[in-house]
Amino acid sequence: MSLLSRFFGWYFDLPPVETRDVEVRRDIPVPMPDGVALLADHYAPRLPEKRPTILIRTPYGRALHWGQMFGRPFAERGFQVLIQSCRGTFGSGGVLEPFLHEREDGLATVAWMRQQPWYSGRFATFGPSYLGIVQWAIASEVGPDLGAMALQLTTSNVRDSIYQGGSFFLQTALIWAYIVSVQEASFFWAAFKQSGADDAILAGSGHLPLIEAGEKIAHKEVPFLRDWLHHDAPGDPFWAPASHAERVGAIEAPITLLGGFYDCFLPQTLADYRRLRAAGRAPYLTIGPWWHMDVRWIKVGMGESIAWFRAHLLGDTAALRRSPVRVFVMGEDEWREYNEWPPPGYSPVRHHLHPQKSLSPRPPPASEPDRYRYDPADPTPTVGGSSLSQKGGPRDNRALEARPDVLVYTSEPLEQDLEVIGDLSAELHVKSSAEYTDFFARLCDVAPSGKSVNLSDGILRLNPGSVPVGSDGVRKVTIEMWSTAHVFKKGHRMRLQVSSGAHPRFARNPGSGEPLATATKLVAADQTVYHDPAHPSAILLPVRD
Repeated sequence: MSLLSRFFGWYFDLPPVETRDVEVRRDIPVPMPDGVALLADHYAPRLPEKRPTILIRTPYGRALHWGQMFGRPFAERGFQVLIQSCRGTFGSGGVLEPFLHEREDGLATVAWMRQQPWYSGRFATFGPSYLGIVQWAIASEVGPDLGAMALQLTTSNVRDSIYQGGSFFLQTALIWAYIVSVQEASFFWAAFKQSGADDAILAGSGHLPLIEAGEKIAHKEVPFLRDWLHHDAPGDPFWAPASHAERVGAIEAPITLLGGFYDCFLPQTLADYRRLRAAGRAPYLTIGPWWHMDVRWIKVGMGESIAWFRAHLLGDTAALRRSPVRVFVMGEDEWREYNEWPPPGYSPVRHHLHPQKSLSPRPPPASEPDRYRYDPADPTPTVGGSSLSQKGGPRDNRALEARPDVLVYTSEPLEQDLEVIGDLSAELHVKSSAEYTDFFARLCDVAPSGKSVNLSDGILRLNPGSVPVGSDGVRKVTIEMWSTAHVFKKGHRMRLQVSSGAHPRFARNPGSGEPLATATKLVAADQTVYHDPAHPSAILLPVRD
């Protein structure tokens, strides 16, 4: 019995336990084909029959809060649990090379598990973020005894997650590198250091060349961060062992996905949902108002995972919801259920950029363009949004919008509620003095008080030849933005921001065309945004029909 597991059961409102009598075996060596042994802990409820096993593979440790939050609560509710430390972490042999060995190590772990006398012949996989990536790595190859999967805030395609819109996810990469560098200290010291991750990465995020950023934050060489920066080209074979998207459709196990509207993996989570649907699968999907480090998702994720595992491994469907898609609608602050994502009944409506920095569904009139100067020596900063930062999520954007390198286009106060649910994008007609530059678009909800809160955004990195240039020198760029579900209330206004960065969330574009890893020269860009009948820049919002 564990007081901590009782606390987690109460705090996360988990279903009733079957038993508090759980046997725990720790530090079990699991052999890998190359001779390395990975350590695992096994939780087994003392029940008359063998129960299915939940496999959790993690680089973040097995004991303390991880075991008490995931291992024991699952075991007390009728499942065996095997929590294994990934290669090079918490006593497991080998060297941590993130994402590159998870297929081979995961398949070897499943093969070993099948040989154990306690194995029942059925298992499931569970976990968020990295713990979800390792699930995608093996799921299409492990066979029919994989009876269910529960993945939260994760992706099957690591490269696309690290290079969003072609721009490097700098803040997330640095925070993760910092967390991994301090996590194996004593629990309280590690927790203290990790709580200050945002402050710790400031020195690294502002340093050039970026290839040295890891040493600035971890005070030692971080080889994997150097690899990520060097291998930035699309299609680079370095990422092949970490890319499992092409095998998602071959997975036959029932899958439930959980994402967050401010999560750094949301576009990839939804891409995996679409892959499963295209393959004829019937995944469940939950999207809440969370960002990656927002602990509120755990309550929903644990409850839904237990219901999912009981339904597909034990035949108990009592707690399984009927509708496959469940979404939290912000603004209304309510959960809604649908049969699919995006839900039917919402069509894209263009809201055009207008003179005097206004936003309107009417076509734009003849007008002069707007201009700003982006200086990578003073990059446009990050405010909230999606990253591993504790300061992510919805934030007040007024200070950001006052900067001269941010254009804002604002609608009139709404005469009635406006419901926006689904996928959105910005189409901008732009010109830049630099061949190498970024454009960033963000949608905000502006309250009558003037407070401007971010809902969705996206970035696009431009290189010579990446987007055609018109005869007038203007390029039409489409920025894919994070999906959302939000009701703009009567009296509120919609606002579109246009800028050329969100640093350090995304690595600033130096403008020089030098390689990402080694660039040191900074070149300012004079940016022009057009909004006239020949160049109808707009944001496309999925509005209820």
